[in-house]
Amino acid sequence: MSIRDWPAAERPREKLLAQGAAALSDAELLAIFLRTGVAGLSAVDLARRLLNDFGSLRALLEADQSGFSAQLGLGPAKFAQLQAVLEMGRRHLAERLRRDSALESPQAVRDYLKAQLRHEPHELFGCLFLDARHRVLGFEVLFHGTIDGASVYPRQVVKRALAHNAAALILTHNHPSGVAEPSQADRALTQRLKDALAMVDVRVLDHFIVGDGEPLSMAEHGWI
Repeated sequence: MSIRDWPAAERPREKLLAQGAAALSDAELLAIFLRTGVAGLSAVDLARRLLNDFGSLRALLEADQSGFSAQLGLGPAKFAQLQAVLEMGRRHLAERLRRDSALESPQAVRDYLKAQLRHEPHELFGCLFLDARHRVLGFEVLFHGTIDGASVYPRQVVKRALAHNAAALILTHNHPSGVAEPSQADRALTQRLKDALAMVDVRVLDHFIVGDGEPLSMAEHGWI
């Protein structure tokens, strides 16, 4: 049966308009993105098959072009559309974060850092630079590592903080393993950076570790 023959309340597009996007399953959301199915499969059936093949919605969204385009019902055009949607989402989060003080919008900070780092297969270290009122001046990934770690140089962090004329900053890095618990090396590095930045009157407000789930705040655990 075609989706057009389903009851209106069960059609993904109509359901979204009536109940909001949060009411839809992963397959229903993906079906709206796909728009059409293929021979023998409705858009929802195809979406379910794709989610099963990739293992999860996240894995599908983070697939590279060759892996994505090789799947039934997908291709370079769909891949380009998906990348545009994901980038619009990241830019929306960045704009939302710039409107308010970072300390007044801790969830906005978490959402932004997740969007920037969670999908990365290797460890990255970055800084969210803030002014005296803790408004965002910019975000930079400063160090690229391997899947085991990244070499972080305090001198470079200080240099970029001064270039932004930052009064404070939030440190962040990802754990590709998905486990956000900080290591002893993470905690030692945070203290080294805090000491180095204090020499130029730049405060370290937090260090977020991005893994699966919500990013871990070292400040909330009393480690800063």
